[in-house]
Amino acid sequence: MKEIILNNKKNGVAVLLLTILLYLLAVTGCIFGAILLDETDNPILLIISILWLFFGWIPFLGLKLLNPEEALVLTLFGKYIGTLKDPGFYFVNPFCTAVNPAARTRLNQSGDVDGTHSKLTILASNNVQSTEIVSKKISLKIMTLNNNRQKINDCLGNPIEIGIAVMWKVVDTAKAVFQVDNYKEYLSLQCDSALRDIVRIYPYDVAPNVDTTGDGIADEGSLRGSSEIVASRIRDEIQKKVAHAGLEVLEARITYLAYAPEIAAIMLQRQQASAIVDARKMIVDGAVGMVEMALERLNEKQVVVLDEERKAAMVSNLLVVLCGNHDAQPVVNSGSLY
Repeated sequence: MKEIILNNKKNGVAVLLLTILLYLLAVTGCIFGAILLDETDNPILLIISILWLFFGWIPFLGLKLLNPEEALVLTLFGKYIGTLKDPGFYFVNPFCTAVNPAARTRLNQSGDVDGTHSKLTILASNNVQSTEIVSKKISLKIMTLNNNRQKINDCLGNPIEIGIAVMWKVVDTAKAVFQVDNYKEYLSLQCDSALRDIVRIYPYDVAPNVDTTGDGIADEGSLRGSSEIVASRIRDEIQKKVAHAGLEVLEARITYLAYAPEIAAIMLQRQQASAIVDARKMIVDGAVGMVEMALERLNEKQVVVLDEERKAAMVSNLLVVLCGNHDAQPVVNSGSLY
């Protein structure tokens, strides 16, 4: 299906004014036709005027108003004839029908033309009936889809919850309307599918011996640390799935990422333990460096000469002081060194 852009002249105002003028002439013709019928028995003017009053509303059906970044896909007796895209007031074939199968579909955080539905209230036999009038216009604006959070297992089998926001727009109205049943629902389903496909490749956090790029070499890719790369791959995957539907995915962003509630507490303890081990390792490395420096300075300046046993005791005491969780409480030796 190839999109056909209609370059109709924007003559809607002229047709509107002409139709109203003809209606006024028809009313005048009815009056004068009735007078002529009494005088000359000639009903032609009266018949023509009455026929226009009954059928003169048909040209109003061909008036189409488009705002910026809106489009209207038109069919004539089931055949696609083209799309109106430029803003303006048009007159088209009154028997043309606008097509938009996704007109009633509303996505999360996704706007559409006219914003809200119009409702027509009908009073009949003391019953109030509300009829919803849905616009068939297709929005060409950049819209946002924020699907519900999904629970997905990462490459290590850990259940996580993740949510994404996708910025998208319609670029080919003919494909969007005729290639798929409902392009909005189709986009939403493909977003869920692409998200699952990409998330299953990555671990939540950096893990050893995990290949996320497919080159056979382990890397440090993760959902938490490589969010930009993951979002880019999700966008590319969605675009491949929706290209034939006339949609363009501009950007995808991860809006929520966390472990599933059933393992969140355990994983938090694991992260805390890892952080404690890393901190202790840094403290020990620093303490060993300080003890080494102290021994070297004492030896260079020959402040005191210590045998191996006293050096070991000094190293032990310094490490206890530097690596302890609490402030040291020194014990002063008032006797001799030996």
